[in-house]
Order: sequence, then structure tokens, then C-alpha cells
Amino acid sequence: MIDKGKAHILVTDDDPFVRESLSILLKENGYSVMTCSNAGDALDLMATHHDVINVVLTDIKMPGISGVGLLGRLHVLYPDIPVILMTAFAELDVVIDAIKKGAYDFIIKPYRYEQLFYSVEKAVRYAQLLRMEKEYTRRLEDTVQQRTRELSDALEKVTSLSNDIVNRLTVTAEYRDEDTGSHILRIGKYAEVLAYALGMSEDFVCSIRFASPLHDIGKIGIPDSILLKPSGLTPEEFQVMKTHASIGANILSGSSFPKLKMAQAIAQSHHERWDGSGYPHGVSATDIAIEARITIICDQYDALRSKRPYKSAFTHDKAVEIITVGDGRTKPSHFDPHVLRAFKQITSRFNDIFDTHQL
Repeated sequence: MIDKGKAHILVTDDDPFVRESLSILLKENGYSVMTCSNAGDALDLMATHHDVINVVLTDIKMPGISGVGLLGRLHVLYPDIPVILMTAFAELDVVIDAIKKGAYDFIIKPYRYEQLFYSVEKAVRYAQLLRMEKEYTRRLEDTVQQRTRELSDALEKVTSLSNDIVNRLTVTAEYRDEDTGSHILRIGKYAEVLAYALGMSEDFVCSIRFASPLHDIGKIGIPDSILLKPSGLTPEEFQVMKTHASIGANILSGSSFPKLKMAQAIAQSHHERWDGSGYPHGVSATDIAIEARITIICDQYDALRSKRPYKSAFTHDKAVEIITVGDGRTKPSHFDPHVLRAFKQITSRFNDIFDTHQL
């Protein structure tokens, strides 16, 4: 039975008298002692009890594996357990070799009791300090991991709440313009799969899934007489309608939240066109934020598939044809060529999303 309340010393010596005398002396001074006669047995004991052994005392000259050989193996396997070498002949080359292999101390036979106890006690304190440091580090790592998990959970709850608030706010705008709020859900899904097809990062995909449904939030500021008009708009009314992009950007401006910054860019530029013929500023090509270049195709596809007061819904094939070939009003030159190529590769995914997400 191992007494876990005491420091444990492993004594290795092929001389039974040395083992017995050291065992008696160490036990009388409050230590728990295990003994063995060779390095092989010592290694076996260490494999079983290394978690409780504090110090190893070993003779240098032993048959088979020497004390220095044992030291070398222990230093590799259990570097935090100090090894004290006992020798009757402190040869310089042996001492240097032992130091290289990590010897903690030497005791010259015949040893004085004061030297023995001083060396052992110092080694025990050293081993205990190392274990305390490791335990402190382990607890610190556990605490950091726990706090990280708690922070992650808290951020997830905040993000979930933010998403819910944003969804509800966006639905408020969409319900003034659409038959249902399913349009906003589909826009996020389209943008997600298109961003993946473009090889965008996970962070970007997550952000555009959140931000793209806010593209038309500015419609809150458009009068119902224009927004809900069942017929085509006059040029003057269309000028008013176009202001929803700037209104939306203003609503979303000033946030330090990266996803809302992306949402602002999308709201501002989701009607800008690659060839510069869009609005509100007529910017072109890569001057348009990539998130807006992705969203414009998503919004165009869903608008074509959806019924409006002034138009019937198109089939999937017809919507894809209009985007990729053109119909006079919509032209392929309106879209980023790279984004358009990615869209062509995954049009069936868009069709699946439209069919699946109907409220």
C-alpha cells in the first residue's frame, strides 16, 4: 500500500545491504521507500508508480544497465523526476556524462547522513514544485477553456438574438412589399451557397448569410403608394424607389459589428451593376463590394421567380436564361463575370432553395 501523504523515494542498488540501510534511514526520516536491485526493475516500477515517485536514488555501477544508463532513460521518460547518483568513484568523464543526461545530484560513498538527507530533501522539494507548477498550469488551461466556452456560448446567444432581431426587422420591411417574408430567408440561403461556390472563407459565408437579407431594409422609408403600386412606376416614382438603397445604408451605418458593416455595403450597392449602369452611384466592376456583387444575382433570381403585383412568376429555367443570356432589361454584363460563372454551376441549388423555402 502506497502512502500518498509521504514523499516517495525509489532506491536502486545491486548491493542488498545498501538497499536495506538506505531504506531504514529514509523511512526513519518520514519518507516512503521502494527498492530494486537493477535498472530493469526500476524502469518497471517507474512505469507503474511514476505518478507518486518523487526522487530516484541509483548506484552508478550495476550489472546490465548502469546507473548512468538508467538516468538517461528516466530523463527521457520522466524528465520532472530528479535522479540522484551514488558512486564510490567520482570519475570526471562519468560525472560529465551524467550531467549531460540530466543528473540532479551526486552522493559519494561512503556517504554522510547529512549529505544524504540534504540532497534527498532538496530533490523532493524540486519535484514537488514542478508538480505544483504543472498542476497550476493544467488548472489554468482548464479555466481558460471553461471561460472560452462560456464566452463562446454568450456570443452565440447574442448572435442568435441579433439574428432574430434582424430577421424580424427585415420581415417588417418585406411584408410591405412581398406576399410573404420568405424572400429574405431565401436571399440568405442563395448568398451562402454562391459564396461557397466562389471559395470564400467560412467567416465570409457566415457574414453574408446574416447580412444579405438586409439588402432591402431601406424600403421601410418608401411610401406605400409607390412601394405597393400594382402597375409600373413613373420615372419620378422610380427615382423615389431607388432611394431605398441609400436609406438602407444610412439605417445600418455607424455600427462596429462586422456583419452589420457588410449589411450596410450590401444595402448600399445591391443595385449597382458590373458595367456601371446601376444605382445609386453608378459604380462599376470591383469598385462594388464583392458581397453586393453576390447579392445582386441572388436578389435578381428571386425577383424573377416571385410573383409581383406588376408581373407573373417565371420558371427556374426562364429566370436562369434571363440572368445568363439577357432579356433586354437584364443583361449578363450587369453581373460580375466570376460570380456569374459560379452561379451557372449551381443554378439547381437555387431552384432547390426556392422550392424548399416557401412560407
